[in-house]
Formats: sequence, structure tokens, C-alpha cells
Amino acid sequence: MPSSPPISYIDRTTSYYLGLGYDNPYQWARYDDVPFTIPAKPVNQMRVAILTTAAIYDPDKGDQSPGAAYNADAKFYSVYKAPVSPPPDLRISHIAIDRDNTTAEDMGTYFPLMALQLAASEHNIGEHNIGMAASWFYGFPTNRSQRTHLEIDIPALTQMLIADHIDALIAVPNCPICHQSVALAARATEAAGIPTVIMGCAKDIIEHVGVPRFYFSDFPLGNSCGRPNDPASQQQTLYGALDLLATATAPRTTRTSPLEWQGKPDWKSDYSNIDELTSDDIAARRAAFDKAKTIAMRKRNF
Repeated sequence: MPSSPPISYIDRTTSYYLGLGYDNPYQWARYDDVPFTIPAKPVNQMRVAILTTAAIYDPDKGDQSPGAAYNADAKFYSVYKAPVSPPPDLRISHIAIDRDNTTAEDMGTYFPLMALQLAASEHNIGEHNIGMAASWFYGFPTNRSQRTHLEIDIPALTQMLIADHIDALIAVPNCPICHQSVALAARATEAAGIPTVIMGCAKDIIEHVGVPRFYFSDFPLGNSCGRPNDPASQQQTLYGALDLLATATAPRTTRTSPLEWQGKPDWKSDYSNIDELTSDDIAARRAAFDKAKTIAMRKRNF
């Protein structure tokens, strides 16, 4: 049986927030021109880094455990970099993943460090292996303000990547806005001469913005790097992205993973589907969203 088409997250989230009572639909970024940098060296000679929208775990910022409800206190607002050793503890409780169909208990589904390090350790084995995993990874904030990304976050990120002599970047978003944020970052990184590939699950958003390379997994949000508790799928996804990094010949190249989601078959009907909510559900979600906005405003102005 053929699989169903990918979720249109732009349409789904627009209907959702209109249904919650917000009457000013979000305007997603869109570009006609897409920068494209041909890699200057083979992948197996590159220093490859990860860009993530995940947050470093902070026990003082509330529940960030697998399956936790959305936690606005755990959100971060500035680009950061951190060492890959010892392995970091990253969480995605602060972003709108598909909590109906994933718990984020396996960090390998949203942060491909182990897969990348394995690719580096086996660099003499196959064409998909890298020269080395960078000593640093980079955190990029999720922000609805495109101007803030373009004027503050992206210049900060680009400066870090150039200073650290990064040869290529694997960028991993999680929520719908994450996909836009990471797409904007990838465009600027590519324009600075560093090839990029995005691993993600929101195909319509990435292609709407316009990026150089996108490796698409048709999975619930929060699983951009493979299926949970399935290291083989995570390694296969990483290798697919590396192959795309090496072989793409033009911008706006999307490649779809052959892997299928192994959860419930109708998972695509769940995410932010206003038609499946009762009036009480809608009121509760409106209140939660308003609270999250208040927290975000307080933290930005702190």
C-alpha cells in the first residue's frame, strides 16, 4: 500500500492557531534564490559539525524528561556551542514535537552525534564516511522572528563555524518553526562557503523557505535522525544525508529516506489537528500557549 503524502505543516499550523482564536496567520519565510556551495573536498576528508535546536539539559528549568509536556522555561534564545565530549545531554521539551507519537526518550532520533562519530571512526570503510566529527556542536534557537535570526543569530553562528574551520554542517530541526529557523541558518552558512544538509521531517516548510540540500524522513516531528531505539535506522539516515551532501549538484535538492515509521499507521492525523479537539481542549491549549508567550517575553527581556 502506498504511503500517504507528507503532512502540510504550514496548512496544519495555520488552521490550528486560527482555531485557537489567533486571527493573524504566521507568514513563513520564502526565497526564490538559494545559495549553493560545492564541497571543496570529499566527505571522507571533511570536518563535519551538527547544528541542533535541542537545549542542553538544565535541572533548574522544570520537567525536560522523555514525554514531558511543552516546557517554555527550557527554551534558549541565543546561539551556543558546546563540546561533543563528554557526550552532551540534550532535550527537546521546549519545542513543539509530535508528543502524541514520540516521547524523545532516544537522543539519537534528534541529535545524530553517535551516528556521526561512527561514520568518522569507519572513514576507511565506505564512501559515506567523514574525515572527522567536529569537536564542537552548535545550538540554534527556535524563533518566530525571522529578523532576529537574520540580524543576530545567523551572523553569530557563521562567525563560530568559520573560526572553528568547519567544512560541512548537518542541521537538525524538530518542530515546525525549528525547520524554518534551521533553513534560514543553512542558507546563510552555505552563502558563507560551508556546504550544508538538513535532516528533517517537515518537507513543506523546508521547501517553502528554499535550502541547498534536504534529507527528508516522513516521521513524526522529533525524529529527524531516525526511528527511536533503532540505531540501524539512525545510521542509515545519517549516511543518506552524507551521501546527499556529497552528490547534490544543485540547490533545492530533496531526497526522501526509504524508511517507514513503525508506530500507529494514522499518526499524521494527530499533530495540531484542530478538527480533533473539543472546545475544552481548545480553551486549554489557548491558555497554555498564552502562558508560554508570557514566559518567552519575560526571558527575552530578562
